[in-house]
Amino acid sequence: MAMMFLKKNSPCLRLIVSFADPGEGHHGGIYQAGNWLYTGVRPSTTEFIAPDGRQWHGRMVSKDGKIKVQGKYRPCWKTSQCKPVVKPGKHRYLMPLDDEMRKQIEPLRKRYPKRVRSVDSDTSAIHAEEGGAIPTRTLSIEDDGAGREGGD
Repeated sequence: MAMMFLKKNSPCLRLIVSFADPGEGHHGGIYQAGNWLYTGVRPSTTEFIAPDGRQWHGRMVSKDGKIKVQGKYRPCWKTSQCKPVVKPGKHRYLMPLDDEMRKQIEPLRKRYPKRVRSVDSDTSAIHAEEGGAIPTRTLSIEDDGAGREGGD
């Protein structure tokens, strides 16, 4: 609905760009399902943890403790006061809004990334076993409704 709204109300808009953050566990599955074009991963970035514990984007911290925001200088944390944290690059997805734009960006298309799985992601927090995220076996005609085969 949002894309239809954009196309209708912004007739000059030809492309939507969106990102999936692997640092938050996202790989862009919703964009893949919507047939967006995947164009790769952006370079990693550095954010900063200030002495008060808050995390700041690299543009909100400076060497001299001053940044320009909306044309005015304001105080900010100095990079020397903060702890740098490297964030992985985000996955970039493009949605062309017309056929000509699709033809233009098609050469940028790459294979979709897959969700990364680890032992931690598929293990139950309560039980010390593996396989918590493994799909449950589907019922078959021979099942008795409780997941048991046969039907004595």
